[in-house]
Amino acid sequence: MKKIIFLLLSAFIVIGAFAQTTKTNAKPKLVVGIVIDQMRWDYLYRFNDLYKSTGGFKRLLNEGFSCENTFVPYLPTVTACGHTCVYTGSVPAIHGITGNNWFDNNLQRMVYCVEDKTVQTVGSSSVSEGQMSPNNVFVTTITDELRLSNNFKSKVIGISLKDRGAIIPAGHAANAAYWYDAKSGNFITSTYYMQNLTGWVSQFNQKKIIDSLYGLNWNISLPKSVYEKYCDADDNAYESKPFGKEALTFPYDLSAFKGKDYSKIASTPYGNTIVAELAKQAVSAEQLGKNTVTDFLAVSFSSTDYVGHAFGPNSWELLDTYVRLDETLGNFFDYLDKTVGKNQYTVFLTADHAGAHVPEFLQKHNLPGGRWDDGEIKKDLNEFAKQQFGQSNLIAAVAEHDVYINHPLLDSLKLDAKNVLQTISNYLLKKDIVLNVVDKKHAAEAAIPSKIKEMVINGYNPQRSGDLQIIVKTGVMDAGKTGMSHGVWNPYDSHIPLLFYGFGIKQGNLTKETYMTDIAATIAALLHIQMPSGSIGKVIGEAIK
Repeated sequence: MKKIIFLLLSAFIVIGAFAQTTKTNAKPKLVVGIVIDQMRWDYLYRFNDLYKSTGGFKRLLNEGFSCENTFVPYLPTVTACGHTCVYTGSVPAIHGITGNNWFDNNLQRMVYCVEDKTVQTVGSSSVSEGQMSPNNVFVTTITDELRLSNNFKSKVIGISLKDRGAIIPAGHAANAAYWYDAKSGNFITSTYYMQNLTGWVSQFNQKKIIDSLYGLNWNISLPKSVYEKYCDADDNAYESKPFGKEALTFPYDLSAFKGKDYSKIASTPYGNTIVAELAKQAVSAEQLGKNTVTDFLAVSFSSTDYVGHAFGPNSWELLDTYVRLDETLGNFFDYLDKTVGKNQYTVFLTADHAGAHVPEFLQKHNLPGGRWDDGEIKKDLNEFAKQQFGQSNLIAAVAEHDVYINHPLLDSLKLDAKNVLQTISNYLLKKDIVLNVVDKKHAAEAAIPSKIKEMVINGYNPQRSGDLQIIVKTGVMDAGKTGMSHGVWNPYDSHIPLLFYGFGIKQGNLTKETYMTDIAATIAALLHIQMPSGSIGKVIGEAIK
């Protein structure tokens, strides 16, 4: 009898231990990372009454976990840096992506963030559009670490209109990344991933859904009174005109672009529609979430950025884009419920950066704001340098508020670098739009608030950053003559949404300050895998069950 009792107790212990191990090691079938390009945090609440109860944003807010004070911890706050930070948990000083474009101090030329001339386009006859890869990223991504954790059994796919929005999140070891070629209207990839376009993507391209969407044109989806309540006038001189100089207000006739101009779709809500449809096709065709291990789908919605740049945060166009995106996300989550299983997948939603109000809109309401232009600043500084040092090309580049000195020329002329930098700084400080100028190499010694100082330091990489960081005054942006932009330290550019939802996620919210760098660390903790190789983020433990 004692022997039977002993055996039964042993069996219960083994079963209990097994159950505990199974619970501890439980993982979602699929992780879906969503980046909404240029989404300000306050859009979650500013437009909340307009979002549907069945839409994506209210599902995430009501059933998921919202980090209400998440910030970008570096400069510049632009697309490539944001996507890299989200997926690496790192900052430009470490991961190397210091802008959408930068002047490479070793190569002595401008470099695009995902350019790679060693690979070729797959999926269209366009040449340069497909010469892209993640090779400029110095560190691993959370998607790389997932693949590493199970001997590359996980499937990882990245999808976006923008090449950088698909390539960087998917990581170095991805199965595929697909982005939009505006010349052909096709989603393409590069030989970095494959020699021939995947069959299901080719079939998707052949449907030419874009022409069907153009045929719908673009009109407001809510009563006119709603836009009048939430927005500035429909027609403003400060807005850009992406659909032609005569296309000033709703409704926009898009039918003329069918079969002719596939670039215009990006500046409409339909750009988000086709990305969501391709994402659904990826889930179905690749059987994501049906694997023996966790799969990962990285989706970046770019049309919000194109619309934001053209029309600004207070436009009818932007409001309409977010209302439609809310419905698109709701439909996407419903699709995942049916295919992967409700509560069987985990979602995080965030932004790569936020965005400022249009300067002229601010000025109309007696708020500070202004414009500047990189090209004009470079020209002005070189003219000043000629007066001071006898050389007109001492400034190699001005990009993302960085001033790059032509060091080979500086050395050949035997000029004192410290004196040149100080002289240029003093000149810039006389400009009405400039708040401060920081010598990036010595940023730790700068007499500026610690928050800004840390962001400058986090954004500085000696090979790819400029010598001087220009800190502009509030509301000033590099945005041409119309529209708006982003890139600075201020909360309107750096305060982003961060929501978690689904498997392993609590319901609730957190008001303490968190950072973009914390996302990858949190997903790593959820998946019980190593965080990316350059990660400096912390796990947001409050979000995990």
